[in-house]
Amino acid sequence: MRLGTLIVAGSAAALIGGCGAADPPPKPQKPVQLSVSAPADTAVVQSSTAQVSGTVSPPGASVRVQGHAARVSGGTFTSTVTLAQGPNVIDVAATASGRAAAMTAFRLTRVERVAVPQFVGLSLDDARTQAGQRELQLTTERGGGFLDPLVPRGLHVCDQSPSAGKQVRRGSTVKLLVARSC
Repeated sequence: MRLGTLIVAGSAAALIGGCGAADPPPKPQKPVQLSVSAPADTAVVQSSTAQVSGTVSPPGASVRVQGHAARVSGGTFTSTVTLAQGPNVIDVAATASGRAAAMTAFRLTRVERVAVPQFVGLSLDDARTQAGQRELQLTTERGGGFLDPLVPRGLHVCDQSPSAGKQVRRGSTVKLLVARSC
């Protein structure tokens, strides 16, 4: 019963002008126009930073890229962002007095390449240490034949793929053939 009373009371107030019924609703604000021209969405880069640029209107608008103020001049903006290894989402926001804010985001993937070290001849433990320093993954296959378990030394790397010196993405897997005697 109380709910009905509130609705009626609210409706009665609107009818007699007590809730601002005589005032027209505010006009929606015209939004800031924002466009990112570089880099392209879903781009893959190798650098640890990226130069973000685009246009904004009105020319006096403020632009923030990843929360940091961008340089705006004559309706164009630029900013440099630091990228983490792997996927990154870059957000861009623009504001101007008397305008609705504009926001956009795009994706960049940072891929680092590293040279595969020479693993052949190393102990398996040393190969694991070097791979870890370069953020490479290792898989091993046991070789050496029937008498290999009788050899008194530890496992060593006999072969590798990809070969030493090849450039691969950080996080890639290197296959090792290991045995006590190569």
